[in-house]
Amino acid sequence: MHVPHSYIEESVHTALTEDIGTGDVTARLIPEDDFSLATVISRESAIICGIDWFEEVFAQLDSQVFIEWDVDDGESVEPGQQICSLSGSTRALLTGERSALNFMQTLSSTATKAAEFSAAVKGTNVKVLDTRKTIPGLRLAQKYAVHCGGGHNHRTGLYDAILIKENHILAAGGIDEAVQSARFHSPELMVEVEVENLDELQLALNANVERIMLDNFDLDLLKQAVQITRKIPDLKTELEASGNVTLQTIRAIAETGVDYISTGALTKDVKALDLSMRFS
Repeated sequence: MHVPHSYIEESVHTALTEDIGTGDVTARLIPEDDFSLATVISRESAIICGIDWFEEVFAQLDSQVFIEWDVDDGESVEPGQQICSLSGSTRALLTGERSALNFMQTLSSTATKAAEFSAAVKGTNVKVLDTRKTIPGLRLAQKYAVHCGGGHNHRTGLYDAILIKENHILAAGGIDEAVQSARFHSPELMVEVEVENLDELQLALNANVERIMLDNFDLDLLKQAVQITRKIPDLKTELEASGNVTLQTIRAIAETGVDYISTGALTKDVKALDLSMRFS
């Protein structure tokens, strides 16, 4: 997944602006020409992600800061393992420390969560998808992190695919009406329909949409939905399970035969990875 550098620049600029404000008054206690070495270590097992954001923090503060990486995005680390070393202006290292770690802690946690969920369905044909339940302002960053962790991306936003949910169906007058309108207004986009029971599943199948989201179906209903769908010859409609997906339930859901499982847990139920920057 490619993340535009302009997006990274803007994200970092926003983070530094809210943190530094009119100036880092504590860093001013250090002589301007002071030089330091530092290392970043992980205190937990994790999948690392966020190198570009980390580097951009120091690039915007002082282009002379040098960073040498011991790992790449998507690689795993163990507790106590060094992630990178830094050298440069002490003031710049101190000022950028928190913002740089914030990005890497959050994105590494997201990547780690995606890796855990992906590992839980290993051996099946299921792809684990993220959702739009992301931290505001970090949508692309977290979706990149999901990719680094071995997960897959659902639509990026409201503009690159059509997902017709319950309220859309009610407002449009029905599933068929909503799908026809979607085809008319955005014929180039994938159309997905969320259904809550087998009757709605049949209506969505009749509409021949690309994907159907099975919302909060229990395991028996998921199996029935798969059987109904697979019986239709030459049908290319894919099935996505969603709702109440946890590490404890995802394997059983995957074994029902669905194509995708989407969960907001990848991006919203994340606890920042414990990273530490040490000066030497």
